[in-house]
Amino acid sequence: MNKGELIDAISTSTDLPKSVIDTVVSATVDTVVDTVANGEKVTLVGFGSFEPRDRKARDGRNPKTGEVIKIPATTIPAFSAGKAFKERVKNP
Repeated sequence: MNKGELIDAISTSTDLPKSVIDTVVSATVDTVVDTVANGEKVTLVGFGSFEPRDRKARDGRNPKTGEVIKIPATTIPAFSAGKAFKERVKNP
């Protein structure tokens, strides 16, 4: 499912105009991205949590040459599914 399909599904289930839903979905995604980018965690109870995670520097290998390369430390976004989400996927 892509963003357009998500908007269609929400519109069908709520009878709200797609333009309104598009605005809300876009604002929600932008807010989550901005919050995590600022180093904060976003928790949506029953759905999951978005948070920044630090990844340590490590050694890697160039798959073509086998040469060892240094991979620098970085911060990445991470998602952890909530209990209700996990249960729903486990038992559709």
